[in-house]
Amino acid sequence: MSRIGDLPISIPEKVEVSIKGKDIVVKGPLGQSDFTVLSGVNVKNNDGVLVVTRESDSLRAIHGMTRALLNNMVIGVSTGWSKTLQFIGTGFNAKMQGKWLRCNLGFSHEVIVEVPAHLSVEAATPEGKQALAVNVEVKISGIDKEEVGKFADQIRKIKPPENYKGKGVRYKDEYVKIKQGKKAE
Repeated sequence: MSRIGDLPISIPEKVEVSIKGKDIVVKGPLGQSDFTVLSGVNVKNNDGVLVVTRESDSLRAIHGMTRALLNNMVIGVSTGWSKTLQFIGTGFNAKMQGKWLRCNLGFSHEVIVEVPAHLSVEAATPEGKQALAVNVEVKISGIDKEEVGKFADQIRKIKPPENYKGKGVRYKDEYVKIKQGKKAE
């Protein structure tokens, strides 16, 4: 069984953690994040190390989840979270226009997605392939791991990769198994 909740969280020197009752605020060079701890779980700051404890053994899952969320907050405000998507397909393209991400994904229309205010999105087309982009990368970054993942998934759901040619939107490290098509006899 995992003992994630028992692991201490070391706080980098540029990050400040303030604990007021059940409210925890984590401030760092990239921003600020706050969290309210559920009852039965306690958090203490012991000289640059956060320690999460539980009051009873029935709170094991909440204990581990609280520790994981606090660790994600500390990492988010110090180094940040990012996901990279690849738009694979002839003519597939993405570009930022203000707070909107404009995606050409082989539909008869352009798909326009509003980027949340606390996330930053960079769309990069490979050099010399502006007209018929084959492999465009979109990097989504922010301090909240959950929000970065949700927005990346929202974009991926527009056109998930298909199994015969591999065209679509996929995560950079995602492997898509390509099926063999029908053969003529």
